[in-house]
Amino acid sequence: MLAIGTVAAARGGDGEPTVRTGDVSYFARMADHATFARLALVEAHRRGTESAGTVVAVADGAEWVQGLVDLHRPDAVRVLDFPHAVEHLNAAGQATWGAGAPEATAWLARQAHELRSGDPATVLDALRSLPVHDAVDPAAAARARDQTLAYLEKRRAQIEYARFRRCGFPIGSGMVESAHKTVVEDRLKGAGMHWAPHHVDPMAALRTAVCADRWDEAWRAIARRRRARTPTPRPRPPRVLSAHQATRPRRRIPPPRPRVAPMPRAPAGRVSTRSWRLAFQPERRAADLAARRATRAASAKN
Repeated sequence: MLAIGTVAAARGGDGEPTVRTGDVSYFARMADHATFARLALVEAHRRGTESAGTVVAVADGAEWVQGLVDLHRPDAVRVLDFPHAVEHLNAAGQATWGAGAPEATAWLARQAHELRSGDPATVLDALRSLPVHDAVDPAAAARARDQTLAYLEKRRAQIEYARFRRCGFPIGSGMVESAHKTVVEDRLKGAGMHWAPHHVDPMAALRTAVCADRWDEAWRAIARRRRARTPTPRPRPPRVLSAHQATRPRRRIPPPRPRVAPMPRAPAGRVSTRSWRLAFQPERRAADLAARRATRAASAKN
């Protein structure tokens, strides 16, 4: 998920700098990081990322995210997500004093405040001074301390939070985190939601257009693409007639009448049930007529 917005800095009632981000648009795809970075070029170009005066990239510490920033805007101000940095400090403190220990909670509160408003070097010194030798598991505590220290020292330029706040830069990636929930997860992970893997990207494209209030603009572009892909039916070539065919009057040929066997007729005269049945039995009818003639001839002799 990539979220792009316009940052507006101000000061709150207590005089502290506050940052608001508006005009947010999104780009979401289910892909590997290299493909995602390449496909996101369209949305970044549409939002004017290349020509913007100052671009601030707030993200977690994943290395692939830095590759995406290198591709889109190498000179961007890179900021490590503040809650992400505090989460690493918390891991080191809990490994030293234990999960939920009051000492760990108090130490984390002091370091988080110093990291947000003071000097990051002070926080790194406090991290180095953790009493890991007094931990229940000194080896595990020392390992957690060293991992956190290496993580933050590698991103030293990205944790200058006091300077970032004075410049009016955001220091948290909550905009992206909320976008994951409202743009993607509400549709993919909601109750009764069904989807196939090859349907995710088309659906994500429609969701980003809806959530960025760009549906009318996006749908016009989609309709143009669909019309361009629909093949135009080829007209049938006109029939070429000879001079004789063109001048000869066309004769209307009636359709052939279906051939139906004629209904047999009942014998003339008095109709009985027997004679009606015989009408459909020619052999029995002929024998019956011969017998009747013989009967009439014998009656005439008498």
